[in-house]
Amino acid sequence: MKWYLRRYLHSHSRLAQFLRFATVGVKVSLIDAGGTYLLPWLFGMNLHVARVISLTTAIMVGYLLNRYFTFGRDQRGSFHRQMAGHFGVHAAGGLLNYAVFSGVIALGYNHLIQPQALLLLPLVAIWIGGLVGLAFNFSVSSKLVFSHRAETAPMPP
Repeated sequence: MKWYLRRYLHSHSRLAQFLRFATVGVKVSLIDAGGTYLLPWLFGMNLHVARVISLTTAIMVGYLLNRYFTFGRDQRGSFHRQMAGHFGVHAAGGLLNYAVFSGVIALGYNHLIQPQALLLLPLVAIWIGGLVGLAFNFSVSSKLVFSHRAETAPMPP
């Protein structure tokens, strides 16, 4: 077990990176879900405004975890360049996530009549949107933001 955990934590394989990315995704989804539920409850905030705030916070935390945990500290890109790239990619993924979230919310409010189901609807919508966003964000982030290519053009032979 110890060997497997060490391999998972230090491997540069695409599968290991995806599993670490998904682990980070679970953590940031808890931040996102917590904010989505707590902000309206504590401050009477609109659900959609709360989701934008919680999603932005989750993206910031996700960047730090992905930079140091998922893709490793041996990144060649500058911290600020990668952060800008991460926000760009995750903003696009966030829009996709948010569109799915809004669609699930709209469908749920129109078709669910059980109060218990409506209580869990935002959580289900976050998870469904999160799965769509996870697939998009990993595929684009691993190629554009956290790749191990140098920032400068290759030297001519």
